[in-house]
Amino acid sequence: MRKKHHAAHAAPAAPAAAHPDAESPETAEAGIAPVAAAAGGEPAAGVAVAAEAEVPAEVSQRAATAAGPGEAPESTAAQLEREVADQKDRLLRTAADFDNFRKRAAREKAETWGRAQGDLIQKVLDVIDDLGRVAHLDPAQTSAEALHEGVGLVERKFLKVLEGVGLERLDPSGQPFDPNAHEAVMTTPTPSQDFDGTVAMVFQAGYRLAGMLLRPARVSVYAYAEPVPGEVAL
Repeated sequence: MRKKHHAAHAAPAAPAAAHPDAESPETAEAGIAPVAAAAGGEPAAGVAVAAEAEVPAEVSQRAATAAGPGEAPESTAAQLEREVADQKDRLLRTAADFDNFRKRAAREKAETWGRAQGDLIQKVLDVIDDLGRVAHLDPAQTSAEALHEGVGLVERKFLKVLEGVGLERLDPSGQPFDPNAHEAVMTTPTPSQDFDGTVAMVFQAGYRLAGMLLRPARVSVYAYAEPVPGEVAL
């Protein structure tokens, strides 16, 4: 009996079964590393199966993100073409909106300018009527004094209407010369230095509308010159 027992132990061992975690040609080709055995020599069951399932899950998640439910995954080129088409449509709509805005602004500007001109002419109509009555007076029955008085009344009424819309008449007699509002046509000598640089005479009045100079006043300016020793002042 003891010899049989030793014979059983001396018998050559059968070839070991392939370890479930050993690297096989299929796993090597798929790029899956073998999994180490757990404590006690038992292989970790199901680990290799879970590792193989990770790749398809990630791919399916990306496909679901790129395409909607029930749609095939869209290629990057097709997605870019759609985005370019959307941007082009937005640009065309923006250009059309801007063109409509430009036309509307020009039309409103023209209408505003027309209304302003109409309001001004409406205020001047009474003055035009008065000027017409003076112009058609009978010279045989009208004295020069009456004609002069009538023209003066029309002038004052006309200026009052224009002042109502912001017109300012510039008549700077005796004021210091201002190059921003006056135009010096000539200079007039003065013996006193106190009048140097002041307006001596106004040849043509200037006008300013709402702070904007329409026409400068054309004036003559006093200029003081130092007397030459020994020269007799006239």
